[in-house]
Amino acid sequence: MAIDITIVGGGMITHDQLLPSIYHLQRLGVVGKLQISALNAAPLQQLASSEAIKAAFPNQSFISSPSLDDEPSKMYPDLFKSIIEKMPPQQMVVVAVPDHFHYPVIKFALEHNQHVLTVKPLVLTYPQATEIEHLAHERGLFVGVEYHKRFDRRSLETRGRYRQGKFGDFRCGEAKLIEPWYYRHSNFQNWFTKENTDPFTYIGCHYVDLVYFITGLKPVEASIQGVEGTFPNGKVGYMWSAGRVTFENGGILSVINGLGYPDLGGGGNDQGMTLYCEGKDSGGLISHNDQFRGVQHGYIAEAGGKSFNYVNPDYMRLVPWEGEGLKPVGYGYDSVEASIRAAVRINDESKSAGNAALRRRQAILKEIDDNGIIATPSNSSINELVMEAGRLSILNQGRRVLISYGKSAGVKLA
Repeated sequence: MAIDITIVGGGMITHDQLLPSIYHLQRLGVVGKLQISALNAAPLQQLASSEAIKAAFPNQSFISSPSLDDEPSKMYPDLFKSIIEKMPPQQMVVVAVPDHFHYPVIKFALEHNQHVLTVKPLVLTYPQATEIEHLAHERGLFVGVEYHKRFDRRSLETRGRYRQGKFGDFRCGEAKLIEPWYYRHSNFQNWFTKENTDPFTYIGCHYVDLVYFITGLKPVEASIQGVEGTFPNGKVGYMWSAGRVTFENGGILSVINGLGYPDLGGGGNDQGMTLYCEGKDSGGLISHNDQFRGVQHGYIAEAGGKSFNYVNPDYMRLVPWEGEGLKPVGYGYDSVEASIRAAVRINDESKSAGNAALRRRQAILKEIDDNGIIATPSNSSINELVMEAGRLSILNQGRRVLISYGKSAGVKLA
């Protein structure tokens, strides 16, 4: 049975990944009614008028809250609550708001009996993550975290081979993800400030999660140094970060992140990961160049301000298909699809009433947690500990922060 979806947040990730993915699932019959709620009408007007989206999905639209003809500057900070309150139970709320707003939106959705899919990270502290995990379990509700790199075929191939012992043990590595300079001129400048977040929290979490996803090793220490800068609107944020994450076997990952890849550069960003491993008497290597995947385009006219492009067709592309318009392909779509279909499955397989239905939903949730492919609060909460440790470190000039697990799970300055 189709599931109704409300997206909370109408920004860049909604335009580039979430809306195209959900539109396609809607025309496949997986998704029913689609609403999008935002702080004001401006981003919703941009979504509705997007030529790329209209070309791909010519006969589809969403219910806009506030309405598309509303005054763009008029703010509605709590509008999402009234929308969620009116949703039938066990539908889905997709959370696409800035990092520090995830917790209240997710909690409100769960309290109103809605499944949840959120952009990464889940939340910024471990206690909030465990609270969400327990609340979702008690109600038999799915919570997925959109760590889409888990669905990259490179990552899945590497996870399988690592766990077969093909690489040996991870010992030392480096990862980077540098987003474009133009982010500084976007809505980022209104929320990507020192008191709210930093590049390690926002994008470094992808690669910390990926090392854990591949190896199964838990991080036990983090040290993050930030480089401050000023946005065009005068607000101050961390524009760059350099971090070191130590894992439980002593392996070390260096992570650099920032908002500064040249807008005229060939790629959309600069990202990749290299892990060095050890066997009994030999070395192992995992190297993923996530910026450049062997596809180079030179256009006869500039596209996005540049004529030469490194193209990543594996993340998220709208391509011709046998149906109307275009369809999304890539691990960005696969990740969204997997979480939405998980929620649909839970609903379809627990149609009986009362405690029997709840027990069945909880059993499916445990199966998803244990499978470990879709990120959930249960199988990805190492990220909340690392993000909490990273924030504590960067706000204390890069001091080492220790991470503990079990009943005393938490972080503290070394």
